[in-house]
Amino acid sequence: MLVHGIAWDSSSPALKLLSPDGEFTDVALAPGSTLGLRVMPGVWCLGHTKVHGPGNRTHVPCRSGSPAERGKQCGACFARDDSRLMHDFHRGGSVPAGLRAYLMQPHWLYLATFANGATKVGTASAPRKWNRLAEQGAVQASYVALAEDGRVVRVLEDLVTRELGLVQQVRSAAKAASLVEPRPGVELVATNRRHAAQVRGLLGGLAMTGFALVEEEWERPAVADRLCTVRAAGSSRHPYPAAFDGGGHGLRVHSLSGAIALVGLPDAEGNEVEGSFVADLGALKGRKIEFGAHVTEIPALQDSLF
Repeated sequence: MLVHGIAWDSSSPALKLLSPDGEFTDVALAPGSTLGLRVMPGVWCLGHTKVHGPGNRTHVPCRSGSPAERGKQCGACFARDDSRLMHDFHRGGSVPAGLRAYLMQPHWLYLATFANGATKVGTASAPRKWNRLAEQGAVQASYVALAEDGRVVRVLEDLVTRELGLVQQVRSAAKAASLVEPRPGVELVATNRRHAAQVRGLLGGLAMTGFALVEEEWERPAVADRLCTVRAAGSSRHPYPAAFDGGGHGLRVHSLSGAIALVGLPDAEGNEVEGSFVADLGALKGRKIEFGAHVTEIPALQDSLF
């Protein structure tokens, strides 16, 4: 099975997999669910996407099943992918008719704050207003503007980065590391609201049309709460002690934010070792896995974790 990542198509996240016969299947990641899997060596191409309109797109599997070369794609699939063209649309880049129709629908401008206080500016199409932030793994987020189309919203996004210095990307490794010791929720709420007020102040002074300011906060999924909350006194939380680049892994999911999970590590009898672990399941994307009765090997330096 080829892992295509963590899907947040609803408030219940799932591991999205592509079978060798080209069929997608979802494995639910609800609290209490257990994953036993072995990861094969290598990172493989995930194919490419053709966009036909606002709510219509087709996934095309890699014809040759090639190793990944650019991100999670081979060179041929990268060249055929419609999605890569959207980032230059507002600068006059040419796009296919289906992608143009997608981009010309209303888009939201948001600010997402993560567990270490890092805050980014981003965009989401109207139908994916909530899901986009769930995928990002935000701890706190606010919508600051509603634009009439994807061109306008990306102009605003670039303006916010240029004038206020807010980044457009936060690395997955930084998100995972910050969730080992998340900052207090009240601090993250204050940080996000402060940045949101600055952005609304900037945009409110523009002569530009095609958007409206909004004041609305995103509702974080309940399944993320335990991971995003400061750990209770007396409990322990550590980085996941293995890499998802090979070998066997056994996890029991307790909480999930974006692609990052708070997990327990069951032994062969199903009993969990002491403490919880923060695991970036996004590292499985592009990997081939097989399910089975696998466990995570705890390093010999286990005692140093505690």
